[in-house]
Amino acid sequence: MTTTLALLRHGETPWSRVKRLQGRTDVGLSETGAAMLAAHMLPPECSELPVCTSPLVRCTQTAAQLRLVTPVIEARLIEMSWGQWEGRTQSDLRSELGPEMAENEARGWDFMPPGGESPRQVWQRVRPWLSELAALRLPTLAVTHRGVMRVIFARATGWDMLGKPPAKLDWTTLQLFSLDEQGLPAVQRLNLPLPARQL
Repeated sequence: MTTTLALLRHGETPWSRVKRLQGRTDVGLSETGAAMLAAHMLPPECSELPVCTSPLVRCTQTAAQLRLVTPVIEARLIEMSWGQWEGRTQSDLRSELGPEMAENEARGWDFMPPGGESPRQVWQRVRPWLSELAALRLPTLAVTHRGVMRVIFARATGWDMLGKPPAKLDWTTLQLFSLDEQGLPAVQRLNLPLPARQL
């Protein structure tokens, strides 16, 4: 018996548009991001799922723009902390830090921004939540963040978080996983588009 988990990243923010690292910084949706979401809806296979969101406003606003009913705030879905690097861009950090940044990124699951969180630590806080969903056999849609989605995707595919991922995720679409009885994820379907809202 498996349990469906659908993951959706929040819509565009002023920071994500220019590739600034957001982490725990509570940035809201841009006007463009809000309008794009309002013009779309969930596909039929996800429209009846219970909804959880990260506590950050960009996720709760995403749920509201999609008209999702009574989402539950789940603190464990919060974005990976980028610590002292929040507000910076990865390209700037690579230019500034050079080999130091390259060595950090080569740690894969143990990459760690100063004062921040590693992907492994994100997995350690998300893992019990996945186990709870599986134990309850509760199919769920989670509105969350790229960092959270990447670790679930990596765990599902065996990706070591080094080099190119085994599939390219479209961050404007839904990612569907199946949880086994222990809550471990497997890929069900990637990049499921959000259909246009019917007028």
